[in-house]
Amino acid sequence: MPSIRKNNLKEKLASGQPTVTISGVLSSEMVDFLGPLGFDGIWLECEHGGVTWEQLGDMTRACDLWGVTPITRVNANEPWLITRTLDRGSMGIVTPHINTRAEAEKAAQSSKYAPLGYRGMFGGRQSYGVTDYFHGANDQSMVIVLLEEVEALQNLDEILKVDDIDVFFVAPTDLAQTMGHLGNPGHPEVQAAIDGALARIVESGRTAGTLVNDANVEDYIGKGVNFLMTSFNAWIVRGANEFLGKVSAEGR
Repeated sequence: MPSIRKNNLKEKLASGQPTVTISGVLSSEMVDFLGPLGFDGIWLECEHGGVTWEQLGDMTRACDLWGVTPITRVNANEPWLITRTLDRGSMGIVTPHINTRAEAEKAAQSSKYAPLGYRGMFGGRQSYGVTDYFHGANDQSMVIVLLEEVEALQNLDEILKVDDIDVFFVAPTDLAQTMGHLGNPGHPEVQAAIDGALARIVESGRTAGTLVNDANVEDYIGKGVNFLMTSFNAWIVRGANEFLGKVSAEGR
């Protein structure tokens, strides 16, 4: 009988290594394209995207094919939604707008079977053919909470006390909005708040995560951030501009 599939991203984080998760993936074909490139995780977008339940199963299956961890952002911190997302094969749950300790506890407990939580008793796709799946699933599932509002940072010390959360992720753009700097996560006040929150997470011995890019990734690694999420959009834009620029220059 097959053994339970290992969550390579979770194991790498547990060993204290930086990891890279690529974001904004909306189809299994894109997972297949990105899969062999060497990312640790692929962020499947179910909050800001139109992914259906059937598509989510195909996307997580494609992640399994390439040995990359499927991480899914749900659109609400609801037990039924988290349970179904895990049943469709996701190995990690990203819950948005976690502002209090109680909300963090709800996210963690919704993602775990007893005795850690109350995830609905159905194994789903990752359990097929696996002996005693329910006793091993908690070790492989990941819980990532998004700290997206000023309230979350005000309650951060209490949120950090919650067990069974793998990553505390500071989300720059939404945080900027709640700080009065709409669309400007680079504002000095926002950046100071992000850096302060990340430092508190790292100092507490928990795993910090945030959105990074080519310009700041080394800085964040130096600050102890081990869950690095980035988008490939900027790479495409830069490559397209360079290519079109060459064509334009030669066509003069």
